[in-house]
Amino acid sequence: MMTTSDSSEQAPAPALTPAQIAAAGDYELFELGDVVLQRGRTLRGARLAYKTYGRLSAARDNAIVFSTWYSGTHVDLEWLIGPGRPLDTDRYFVIVPNLFGMGLSSSPSTTGLPHGAGYFPLVTVLDNVQAQHRLVTEVFGIETVECVLGGSMGALQAFQWGAAYPDMVKRILPFCGAASTSEHNQVFLEGLRGAIQLDPAWAGGSYDRNPEQGLRHFGRVYAGWGLSQQFYWQRAYLELGFSSLEDFLVGFWEGYMLSRDANDLLSQLETWYHADIGDTPGCGGDRALALGRITARALILPAETDLYFPPADNRWEAQQLPNAEVRVIPGIFGHYSCAGGFPEQAAFIGDCVRELLAG
Repeated sequence: MMTTSDSSEQAPAPALTPAQIAAAGDYELFELGDVVLQRGRTLRGARLAYKTYGRLSAARDNAIVFSTWYSGTHVDLEWLIGPGRPLDTDRYFVIVPNLFGMGLSSSPSTTGLPHGAGYFPLVTVLDNVQAQHRLVTEVFGIETVECVLGGSMGALQAFQWGAAYPDMVKRILPFCGAASTSEHNQVFLEGLRGAIQLDPAWAGGSYDRNPEQGLRHFGRVYAGWGLSQQFYWQRAYLELGFSSLEDFLVGFWEGYMLSRDANDLLSQLETWYHADIGDTPGCGGDRALALGRITARALILPAETDLYFPPADNRWEAQQLPNAEVRVIPGIFGHYSCAGGFPEQAAFIGDCVRELLAG
């Protein structure tokens, strides 16, 4: 995701890779043991990487769970966390669990054979949330969560938290995401999957080095979906410090994807592809029924120009919730409105976080 460090638009700062974060060791690991997954496989020796910010109160009543997005880590969410920021660490204890498959928690790149690389099992959104629930309850002894929030795939997890643990979660704030992956969204993901898997160097996931051409194509497919038509009409990439469209496609999109492990990207993609809140236990595939279980106060923030989590999807979801409001993030930055790199959009999200927590 694009991130910038001040209030002016500029070239995206390079995101730290999972390998760089792992080398620094600035996070914790929760050893889950062998976890039987929703689709029947077992994730053996499962590990959940997480980082906490702030201090847990003596009453254990100030916890917030902030879920990560596709290919992102806890570091990518720190723009909202800290003293005086929307997730104010002078007041709240913020837990950021990292998705399975992204390189810090159990992932294809960190798991040995026979279960690693291209043989890593499908981990669903529910599997992730159940592991996070264990972290929250077993490690910290927390019984009530003030808020669960997240952008993109983090939004999928926020909805799932609300449906799976309605008596525990007081508020949810999903932004730039939905409760389930639509078929239109799946079409986008099919293109991404094929970009990697059609590179002969991918070798069914058993490659010795990352499939470079597949990752470059992956980045170019993503470029057409992650940002809006208006972004390209206005050539807004010039304001971000890129000299041309080609410079932007290579310098940001290809460069970012080349810094990630291909099997890790595919593992998270499968989690995203199969996300369906209707699969919550006891709901029998009924998405409306699952959404109706969410008793948390919900403030849902779609991005005005998001091409694969459009506002219309969230409006339907909000109608199924007993206590929900939709507010649309303005601007031309499409899905990447969630990333914290654009001042107007970051301020909009931050203001909504503050309001929801104050309420």
